[in-house]
Amino acid sequence: MKRAIPVLVLSAVGLVPVWRYQPSTGTASTQAAAPASTPSVPSATSSSGAVVVRGTTVRTEKGDVQVEVTFEGGEITAVRMVRQPDHPQTTAAVPTLVSETLEAQSADIDTVSGATLTSEGYKESLQAAIDAKGA
Repeated sequence: MKRAIPVLVLSAVGLVPVWRYQPSTGTASTQAAAPASTPSVPSATSSSGAVVVRGTTVRTEKGDVQVEVTFEGGEITAVRMVRQPDHPQTTAAVPTLVSETLEAQSADIDTVSGATLTSEGYKESLQAAIDAKGA
């Protein structure tokens, strides 16, 4: 009897994350990070000489990911998520991905823990935008 109470309490505590789990509301795909067929192209050039380029749309299990990168000269000055999965971990990961991109000035950045699929899609779309800018 002495063990029954701790076992029941620990079992209930262990089940709380299962009860609170919310699956993503995006469409699921059986392919992990398969790029869309649309190539990235410069979408606009501002009067200050900034070039805005959209990366390809990358399909992930959590949803589509697409970035828009602003270049001034040869430098990345801004990154914006055009498409992202509607998922709490993705929302939390985006600021980290953007700040790492601005610091690294490339797509060679770390994956954000808890948002691995979104991070991989982000890096693929970002690299496509960087490649399109160079072309």
